[in-house]
Amino acid sequence: MSRSTIPTMTFGNRRCVIAPGPIHPHWQKIAGDKGFDIIARIRDRYHLGLRHHACGRDMIAKLYTLRTAAPLCPHCLSDRRRELCDGAGVTFIAPARPHYLRIRLPCGHEAERQQEFLERVKAGQTEIRCGPCLEARLKAEAEEHGWTLIGPDPNGVRSHRLYRHVCGHVQRVAMANMQTGRFTCHGCAGAWTTDPSHIYLMRFILRSGRIAVKVGFSRNPWSRLRHQLVTDRDQDAALIRVVAVPTGHQALRYEKRLHMTLRTLFPGAELDRAEFASEVRVLSELYCGSIEPEVNALLDDIELRIAALSRRRAKLRRKQARHDERHPRNRQRRKRPAGGPQAGRG
Repeated sequence: MSRSTIPTMTFGNRRCVIAPGPIHPHWQKIAGDKGFDIIARIRDRYHLGLRHHACGRDMIAKLYTLRTAAPLCPHCLSDRRRELCDGAGVTFIAPARPHYLRIRLPCGHEAERQQEFLERVKAGQTEIRCGPCLEARLKAEAEEHGWTLIGPDPNGVRSHRLYRHVCGHVQRVAMANMQTGRFTCHGCAGAWTTDPSHIYLMRFILRSGRIAVKVGFSRNPWSRLRHQLVTDRDQDAALIRVVAVPTGHQALRYEKRLHMTLRTLFPGAELDRAEFASEVRVLSELYCGSIEPEVNALLDDIELRIAALSRRRAKLRRKQARHDERHPRNRQRRKRPAGGPQAGRG
């Protein structure tokens, strides 16, 4: 038989040779039970041309697959993938790795995402983040605050990045902090742990009429109250007491000890978050206003501790100054920089 007389059939965009041989009735029954009709034997004696009942389009499958499993219609699969991508707000391009799809994002960039992830995006449970667009935004935010984005966090924390300040200091910073600028450079500025801080006491009158108090620490309690905690500018909230603390590290220690004491002495005084969730932007540590006198007494104790510590340190400084006056060589030795005059001798 010459090449021009070999019978062929088109399946999709492919021109296939029709193989000789019968199509047995029990093959047709198997195919019909699985939603297909056998059109012809294709390529060789091992392949069949099938027509899917559901979509009416043709496909090629192995005879062994038809007999032992349910053939998967590539046209219906492609339709489902396009429908999934449309529902997720992206454009389907092609299958990628197993369980992954190649897609085009609304910004124009291409990416690969798992089908399961796209299903959650379609359901509104999450959002797709474009890597190149995110990096461009992070670079712009960093430059706005005098930083340069270096790369991913060396510790592997996905919410952090590594940045370089204009002073040359390299530092890990949370992306959210870089966006708001609520942090300092540890190279050229004092960190919150060494900066002066405050223990504060705030009073809130909730919409239910209940009075609540909050104890915490902050470098700027007035800003924290009006710009972080209250949800309404006209909310009935007041900063009623502030205790100055020399460093943020000390303030953190005092605050933790204070909360531990309150939970021990007044186990039922801490309010449930459902009572204030829409009025005060905190997750916990809001107490019933009935214990305000006891909280003030504890703050009195903290003030006495800070004053006593300040006196001890002042006394030690005076003692050291007198010692230096008697032994000037010790003072000069402390002031000598590392690698002093003797460092250059061979």
